[in-house]
Amino acid sequence: MVQPKEPNANDKQLVALGRILQILREEENADVLIDTTLSYLQAEFDYSLIWIGLYDRLAHRLHGKGGVSPSGNIPLLKQRIVLNPGDLLEQVVIQQRPLAVPDLRQELRAGDWRKTAQIDGIQGTVIFPLRYRDQCFGVTLLGSSLWGAAPRSDEKARLSMILGALAAALHQIEAEWLRQQVKRPDQPLLSLLTKLQSLAGLGPRLEAIVEETHQFIQPARTNVYWFERNQRFFWRRMSNRQKTTGFSETSQPASGITVQEVSGFYQALCADQLVSIGEAHSSLKADTTSRLMQQIRARSLLAAPILFQDELLGFLAVEGQEPRIWEDEEKSYIRGAAQIIALIAPLDDMENTIEQIQRDRLLTAEIARSLYSEDDWKATLNLAAEQLCKRLRADRFLVLLYDAEQSAFELAHQSQPTNRRPFTTSLETLGAADWQLLEKSTGSIGIENLEGDLRLLAWRDRLLELGVRSLILCNVSLGHAVEGLVVVCHESPRTWSQIEYDLVRIVSQQLGLILHQWQLQRQNEQQQTVSQNLQQGLTLMQQIHQLEPLEQAALKHIAQVLQAPLATLIAWAPGTAIGRVVVPLTSNDRFTVNANATIPVLTDALVQWVLAHDGVLSLAITDLPTETRQWFNGVGIGQVLAIALRTAPEHEPSGILLVADGSDRQWAERHLKALSTLASQLAWSRRYLLLTQKLSTQREELKRLNWYKHRSLEELYRSLIPNLKRLQDLGNPKDPLFSTRHQQILRQLNEAVMPLTKVVEAEQWQLQLTSRTLSLVSLLKRSLARVDHVLKQQQLWTQVHNETNLTLNGDTAKIELVLYELLLAASQRSAVGGRIDIWCRQIDSHWLELSITDNGVIEPRLLSELENGRAIDWLAHSALDQLPGQHLHICQAIMKQIGGELNLYTLEDNRSLSRLVLPLATNDRAAAKKE
Repeated sequence: MVQPKEPNANDKQLVALGRILQILREEENADVLIDTTLSYLQAEFDYSLIWIGLYDRLAHRLHGKGGVSPSGNIPLLKQRIVLNPGDLLEQVVIQQRPLAVPDLRQELRAGDWRKTAQIDGIQGTVIFPLRYRDQCFGVTLLGSSLWGAAPRSDEKARLSMILGALAAALHQIEAEWLRQQVKRPDQPLLSLLTKLQSLAGLGPRLEAIVEETHQFIQPARTNVYWFERNQRFFWRRMSNRQKTTGFSETSQPASGITVQEVSGFYQALCADQLVSIGEAHSSLKADTTSRLMQQIRARSLLAAPILFQDELLGFLAVEGQEPRIWEDEEKSYIRGAAQIIALIAPLDDMENTIEQIQRDRLLTAEIARSLYSEDDWKATLNLAAEQLCKRLRADRFLVLLYDAEQSAFELAHQSQPTNRRPFTTSLETLGAADWQLLEKSTGSIGIENLEGDLRLLAWRDRLLELGVRSLILCNVSLGHAVEGLVVVCHESPRTWSQIEYDLVRIVSQQLGLILHQWQLQRQNEQQQTVSQNLQQGLTLMQQIHQLEPLEQAALKHIAQVLQAPLATLIAWAPGTAIGRVVVPLTSNDRFTVNANATIPVLTDALVQWVLAHDGVLSLAITDLPTETRQWFNGVGIGQVLAIALRTAPEHEPSGILLVADGSDRQWAERHLKALSTLASQLAWSRRYLLLTQKLSTQREELKRLNWYKHRSLEELYRSLIPNLKRLQDLGNPKDPLFSTRHQQILRQLNEAVMPLTKVVEAEQWQLQLTSRTLSLVSLLKRSLARVDHVLKQQQLWTQVHNETNLTLNGDTAKIELVLYELLLAASQRSAVGGRIDIWCRQIDSHWLELSITDNGVIEPRLLSELENGRAIDWLAHSALDQLPGQHLHICQAIMKQIGGELNLYTLEDNRSLSRLVLPLATNDRAAAKKE
């Protein structure tokens, strides 16, 4: 016979585990279960501190059920521990997961357990939740005197089984207890319905409901409170027959409750919410709960709203003098009883309601007849305002038309008593939440007390300032985008009935026809205005023939058409990398740009965005890079419209057009189309002017070059003819003087041809300026010599008035030709035998004035065009297109290019004056300074 082996440690653990699991499965007493578990934990595990606490879900706290501690601190093991946010115990209860603490003495979130750990020397601690089916029934705390002590794997397994079995047993006990406590609200409600069939009138029926409710729930008091809309308070209409004991005021039910004091309670009832206030629990905010309980003189309350067709009639309330936890069955019963009251209550008011509906129908019919018969829309709006305010006993009637471009509601019509201030400006747009409410609403929207309501926050201050305290409003186009609103206002807080909501809805939809037609007509007028302005802008840009006036006029007109405070332009010449900012002459101080900024076209982000976009680009100011905002710096700028100035796909863009406004501006489609059209016309006009200016400049340069070369060739011809004649008259080559004369003539011919080298090589297509010095005397002699044949032909007498011997500095070849041109013109216009005087006068150390006077006559038109420039129309006749005006104009341009001046005048004695201002050489300037 084999002897049995001694049981080892593992066998003993399994036997103890099986025994405790069997007890936990069979035992139905919670205290026995906990004591058994504590004994097992103390016997099987080496922990100095063992504690089990059960979780009270309503009070959110742990109730200690006992345990073991080194110091035997029994009160701590049995006390109730309130769970606070962030505590270790609350973390385990909420997360339902075990938590290990290396040293409980150092854990700040341990609460009172930290002090206990410091006293008993508890360090490593593990907290396990008593969890079953995602529901926490309590916690188990196991503490050791060793730092960081934690259960081994086998210990964790046993603890999981033991504590899981304990949680399952507690769940079973709680479920059985709840089953025994359940009330059946369906039976008394069915009995109540049977009883109500035999009762007549609202009073007896309310009394029966109150008594049945009081018997089922058994509170201290049961009351029905009725709602008075105009005065906005609840008055006690029915109470249970049971006499209250004592004569103290606190034992008596409240006779009335004002809505202003308990607005949160009122809002909950309107939202069809059951209000429950019990022990450590309230469905309302703390301040509202406190005021409500003071008014009803109770410490616990269960109130169900009496709602009929979304209209609050009152509420059914059961009140307790002590804190109480209300059961779900009690809540279901009182809600059912309140709904029964809601069904029977309208019977008494049925006849009055029918009569009122008939009157409202007549009102809407009268407005409809006016709508289709009246030509004057204002008369229809006045009729609607009068009838609706009279019916609703309201003070103000507003019709608001939404302007999407300005993001504001325009006052299309308003009506108020003569002693009340009207609205003087439009109402700003509403917030996102209010706007969404208007768009999604299928009926009227009422606000009973504007001061305590969070809706219409954007309008609240203005409405309150004008005395508005409650209102009802409706979108005139329900189911569609908001086009307008009808608003009925009252000067004191009040409640609006469902019939009143429906009436405002019907009237607003009728008036919506007028507003829609009005909106279409206004849009048509605005479109016509934009078309007219657009045509004016196109005509204006076609009539201006100078670049700067064109840009200024175009920017001003674009700002007017788009009704924007700023229109500006970044312009550049094709092929250049730097753009200039064109700023309008007059602008809003809040919408400004830096006119001195230079824009790197190839690297500026804004320019490249616009050039890459086809059409109008809309940008918020926050979208612009920091570099752009440094010059686009107006504080009022919130958004920008930008478009490139393009003429044809093969043409390079010549700029971008920018239009700025505030961040709340909404751009209409007609404005975007107008901007595209005007930008295209501006691009073509600028291209035309730039091209015309370029061709005109080239033409003027070629004219000057042609004149210069022609005069140079004339001088060459004048010099060659005498020398060639002398060459022919040299005589016999054997003459000893022949070689000397031949060399002299060749030298003179070479000197005559030499100036043409520069003309031929360096001035083929453009004049080049060179700086040389020449004495004034030499200049005068050479110029007079060139014109000598004309002077002799005209038999003119000349005299030079010069007392100085100054030296000129500049392109002396061109100066000499200019002086020759002036002398030639003076000779040609002078009569035979006339006189020409040349006057020389030093202006200062830098400039010399050389004047030519003659008795000839200069055409007044030529003088005017030389001074003011030719006509803008290049096809028009001009004195500068023919001689002598053409040559004089060229000379004037050359002198300006050199840095001097050329002007022609008619003196008082009818003589003609040609005035030249020439630069002096440096040495003459220094000599003048010394003098």
